[in-house]
Amino acid sequence: MSITPEQLRATLAEVVDPNTNGKLGTVLKDSELRLDGNALTLTLALGYPLHNGQDELRKRIETAVAGLGATLARLDFTLKVATHAVQRGLRPLPNIRNIIAVASGKGGVGKSTTAVNIALALQEQGASVGLLDADIYGPSVPIMLGVSGKPPSLDGKTMEPLVGHGLQSNSIGFLLDDDAPAIWRGPMVSQALEQLLRQTNWKSLDYLIVDMPPGTGDIALTLSQKVPLTGAVIVTTPQDLALADARKGLRMFQKVEVPVLGIVENMSMHICSNCGHAEPIFGQNGGRDMAAQFNTPWLGSLPLAMDIRTQTDSGSPTVVADRGGQIAGLYRDIAWNLAVQVAMLPPDTSGEGPKVVARK
Repeated sequence: MSITPEQLRATLAEVVDPNTNGKLGTVLKDSELRLDGNALTLTLALGYPLHNGQDELRKRIETAVAGLGATLARLDFTLKVATHAVQRGLRPLPNIRNIIAVASGKGGVGKSTTAVNIALALQEQGASVGLLDADIYGPSVPIMLGVSGKPPSLDGKTMEPLVGHGLQSNSIGFLLDDDAPAIWRGPMVSQALEQLLRQTNWKSLDYLIVDMPPGTGDIALTLSQKVPLTGAVIVTTPQDLALADARKGLRMFQKVEVPVLGIVENMSMHICSNCGHAEPIFGQNGGRDMAAQFNTPWLGSLPLAMDIRTQTDSGSPTVVADRGGQIAGLYRDIAWNLAVQVAMLPPDTSGEGPKVVARK
């Protein structure tokens, strides 16, 4: 008895992706299926990068098609990141499928370093990624990416992003002279950030990572309400003082209906550069415990290591400076976990108008 492509699609639609816990039915529309006799060749378009391999998903697909008497001759995976829903009353921006805020309740917890390495890791895994430096009073992206100069304008109205390590970026630090402070009040800061976001010609991004200003004050709150965010990541250290402020940041996003995609614990363990001894000088498991307390995904932890600081200060962050290193691997795991959380969110339907049915 021959197998039809329709039978295979119906069967594959019921296979559950072990990473997202969702059925494959939603991704099959962008996938390619070819049947030669009973041998199946499948190119499956997933909504997240292929960092950790797909062995378990492959086994589930093989088992499902074997139940129809077919064999899986070849299985390839491609990346097709969807546009996901944002806050009510807002719509995703053109050419940006998902905007992710990286935030903290306070400064000094390594938020910017985490943001730039996550962005680079997502790019390395095949996504198109941009980085917006929203920390007006302390822009650090120019130093971290080793990029300088002013963004060019081709039409006198908009800016072209500057590129560092292949990453599209923009920052108020590109527009101000070195050492020049941004002495602006809150409304001016919010307006400047909206211009950086909306007047930059981002080139078809899967993810725009936004390095948010520290704290939960007026600027952060205004951005959370005006910028169409797919979700937010909270960066903290294990220290009780940092966790207290991180909780405030998490609740702020909850109040403005922005999904918290997960928590990253930075400086979880100090690694001695001489002997390699590890010591939890800021405490242990604070970020993990906070994730459990708020039923929020735990994305991973990072050590307090001198290499992270020196590499970032030199304009070559860890993910690109030490590609094969253990810490770069931690950043990649966090970025992949984040992308999976994004893929699990509801799709954007803001462009779908009501259906009009003509009646006689």
